[in-house]
Amino acid sequence: MGAIMGALSTVGGMAKALTDFGLTVITALVVVDILYPSSTMIIENIAIVVDQFGDGGVAGLIVILLFMVLYRRD
Repeated sequence: MGAIMGALSTVGGMAKALTDFGLTVITALVVVDILYPSSTMIIENIAIVVDQFGDGGVAGLIVILLFMVLYRRD
């Protein structure tokens, strides 16, 4: 049982590291897009994703809240 928990802990740590890296890249691309407008189109893409969640109504709101809870949980 300890080996399984260790493996899950390792996979969870890798997933968190990958998520943190992805958020860092997105943040860097937003800064680049602010300094050089329309160079990466990241701001427009983020707006499209947010609109799609908004079109989902309550289900979209629940998904966003669930993502926030899972990401902030340590």
